Amino acid sequence: MDSAALTAAALTMMGDRRADAQPPASHTAPNETDPGPQNLPLAAENPDSEWSPPTDSGTVKPFKYSFALARKRVLSGGWTRQVTARELPVSTTIAGVEMRLTAGGVRELHWHVEGEWAIMLNGNARITAVDQEGKSFVSDVSQGDLWLFPPGIPHSIQGLGPDGCRFLLVFDDGNFDEFHTFLITDWLSHTPQEILAKNFNVPQSNFDKVPKKELFIFQAGLPGDLKAEQAQGAEGTGSVPRRFDFKASTMKPTKVTRGGEVKIIDSKIFPVTPISAAIVTLKPGGLRELHWHPNADEWQYYITGKGRMTVFAAGSTARTMDFEEGDVGYIPISNPHYIENTGDSDLVFLEMFKTSEYRDISLAEWMAHTPHLLMNQHLGVGMSMLDSIPKQEMVVTPV
Repeated sequence: MDSAALTAAALTMMGDRRADAQPPASHTAPNETDPGPQNLPLAAENPDSEWSPPTDSGTVKPFKYSFALARKRVLSGGWTRQVTARELPVSTTIAGVEMRLTAGGVRELHWHVEGEWAIMLNGNARITAVDQEGKSFVSDVSQGDLWLFPPGIPHSIQGLGPDGCRFLLVFDDGNFDEFHTFLITDWLSHTPQEILAKNFNVPQSNFDKVPKKELFIFQAGLPGDLKAEQAQGAEGTGSVPRRFDFKASTMKPTKVTRGGEVKIIDSKIFPVTPISAAIVTLKPGGLRELHWHPNADEWQYYITGKGRMTVFAAGSTARTMDFEEGDVGYIPISNPHYIENTGDSDLVFLEMFKTSEYRDISLAEWMAHTPHLLMNQHLGVGMSMLDSIPKQEMVVTPV
């Protein structure tokens, strides 16, 4: 495709909003021409950065990074890549990891200082863990299901048939590093064999085949029968008192409107989690209404579709950016924003928070429950409009 065609495509995308939106500006005035070097494909993917809405103002720190720019570490049983505060400096409270495991591929037994929240993006996996009382957890998870491993709890993940799995991991520290976790092979290879033999009261030769370096992600055969492995793990101590997985795939939405739906998952319904989440689906033209979160920064992951978001950072500063599958977004605590579906298919994304309780404040709900005379004195929108605002939070519009 030549540069003229790419430019036309970029302008088309900038105008591809809802049918009732204002026609896009042509941006052909002499002061808007750009005869220099250009990355036209990137501009076409980011129309609201190439030509920002006139409501954008000032300098707002970038709040977007794409997993497509992150380095993949590829091993025999799959691959992994991460987006942390090193890639997205504003993301101080949460980091994310994408991982793919083959059928039989194992993310080796390990643990973290941080809590690990996860969602299955596709496929199936078996997860295992043992808590501080020696109680076991073994479960199979499928697309849309979640898990949470608390800090310090050792665990593993293994892809199942027919084609393994892919999932997103979320950690409650922006500086988390997936490549510096506590691994069982790495630990034992750096412990003297005589100490290992004394610890387990067996000959040193038992440890001759311990790998000399970490396995991290490796290929193995498929695991055994689920019920048999659950019974073996629970011998002597029993199972964990609170499950580490949550079947979000079968959960009824928390809110449904004509514009889409949202599932809110926090410690109220998933008691073990210190991380709260919302799984949001917006239909074409749908809007995650204007709102903010008063108790935590928001980390986003875009699963499918295309959208845009404007973040207002106070002091007359605001910026709009475009998002699509595999992108990460980040909004500091209490910064108001919206997310709009700008594509022709469903937009599905995650909202993640380093807090056990999900909270948000809706602009519409605030306006509906403030004396309307006072609100109209501020905005001049008319009493009839204020009277017509729904008294319950909409979350997703249109309703």
